[in-house]
Amino acid sequence: MSNRDATAEANATSCATFVDEWVQLGLADAVVCPGSRSTPMAVALASDPRIRVHVHHDERSGSFMALGLGRATGRPALVLTTSGTAAVQLHAAVVEADLDHVPLLVVTADRPPRLRGVGAPQTIDQVGLYGGSVRWALDAPLPTDVEPSHWRTVAREAWGAALGTDPGPVHLNLPFDEPLLGVPSKLPPALAPFLAEQEPAVALHAELLSAIATRSGVIVAGTRIDDPDAVLSLAARLGWPVLADPRSGCRVPHPNVIAHADGLLRADALELPVTAVLRFGSLPASKIVNQWLAKLEVPHIHCDPTSAIDDPDQSVSLRVTNSASALVGAISLGLGDNRDNRDDGWLRKWRDADDAFEMALVNELQTFDVPTEPGSARAVLAAMPADSMLVVSSSMPIRDIEWFGETREGVTVHCNRGANGIDGVVSTAVGVALAGKSTALLIGDVAFLHDTNGLLGLGRRDVDLCIVVINNDGGGIFSFLPQATTLDGERFEQLFGTPHGVDLAALAHAHGLPVLTANDDDAVGVAVQAAFVAGGVHIVMAVTNRSDNVLIHDQLQRSGLEAARNAGWN
Repeated sequence: MSNRDATAEANATSCATFVDEWVQLGLADAVVCPGSRSTPMAVALASDPRIRVHVHHDERSGSFMALGLGRATGRPALVLTTSGTAAVQLHAAVVEADLDHVPLLVVTADRPPRLRGVGAPQTIDQVGLYGGSVRWALDAPLPTDVEPSHWRTVAREAWGAALGTDPGPVHLNLPFDEPLLGVPSKLPPALAPFLAEQEPAVALHAELLSAIATRSGVIVAGTRIDDPDAVLSLAARLGWPVLADPRSGCRVPHPNVIAHADGLLRADALELPVTAVLRFGSLPASKIVNQWLAKLEVPHIHCDPTSAIDDPDQSVSLRVTNSASALVGAISLGLGDNRDNRDDGWLRKWRDADDAFEMALVNELQTFDVPTEPGSARAVLAAMPADSMLVVSSSMPIRDIEWFGETREGVTVHCNRGANGIDGVVSTAVGVALAGKSTALLIGDVAFLHDTNGLLGLGRRDVDLCIVVINNDGGGIFSFLPQATTLDGERFEQLFGTPHGVDLAALAHAHGLPVLTANDDDAVGVAVQAAFVAGGVHIVMAVTNRSDNVLIHDQLQRSGLEAARNAGWN
């Protein structure tokens, strides 16, 4: 066999071995971004019928699509690029996957070592490209330099690092020499079955038991909760309110669940006899809630299954690195049959205030005959079918869902809140939808424009996805910041309002996607429902005004808080 034939065979065999091992470990989806140097891995992925291959022209959007698949399924998806700046385009998604603990397999093709640093075309330094944002990284040797069985071990190590006790992105940099097309030889035998790490037992610290024994604590439910029902059962037993983030899985109709904590905690001179905080997962998006938590000088227990700190105010007094279900189970055993001293008045105070706030929102929003951003967010959430996914963009959409959204069952909410950016939001939603459930995306116009390449080929993908664009012609969130009142109007618009003047409907039509325009909040909900009945991909446009939006938010917060005070909130 000639050297060229041996190289081609080694390339094909190494990649086929990687793919076979990953499939046995659970890989089901791969996003392939076209390129030449990545040919051996692209062919291996496409040749395995056990893998769904999603081709994307844009590496940045493709990486976020893989991120969305990882969010929705809980297992790594693979994103593949060729060499050069293509690999750089993945960095934002890698950072998000790192900070929000989303498993992701990043595979970049590279030139062979002899062509690095000598001016070869489409060659950059890809070694350690993503720095400390990856759980594990390897600049692999050339396939001709190692035994084929080596690749199974490498594949397993990459998978274990991506999906271990601290999930996140891994980076495998694969150099290939030419020729890039070959036929794989017989694959090396499979390894022994993969054994996942066992979760450590929960240590019932005295501080934890002492905090749970108090009568007026609060539970803050963030992300990464493996068993929301267990958390709610504990709350019912303790008689504590649950301040439930939309992404927690706990924001459902339940006597202990509080949906409008942000609005309630805006009350001036509010004094609540809080005795303990039990927090699960990441912090809420609400600055108001986080500022309130930071001021409490009480035991603050934080439970998270990953290494996440999530404590910028350094208010956590005890960290428990376990799943929510494990901690709840340990607490229940620790309490035994002795926990029956709930302060029902404590929970009733929160319940009455939250219910009054919700009713005020309903009544106030009925007075508007144009789309409002809070009302549109509520309409989208209410229109979602059972067992569906809602992806919410950062900036105002996630806040509108958190501040004004109702409790409801059957909807899983996703949001890129690791780095809190607007990168790749459309593509993330496409990835979530590819997991197979009806999906909606609530997004602002700037975030939509930031990732319009997420629309590439979208009409041909087998997904049910409704994209609701809140179009206020600029950066709406900045109107809530001091810059809006400190700078003169022209300078504010130049630097922060940033009107773009793009015809978003025409842009969607250029991608062959149908567009519905909603004239009020109810029409938004009707359009979303119609989109899911029809199936496929639809875009709903709701045009709002940035200045009016600030006034509407203030009006809703005032009305809700006034109603809560009338119900005994002080």
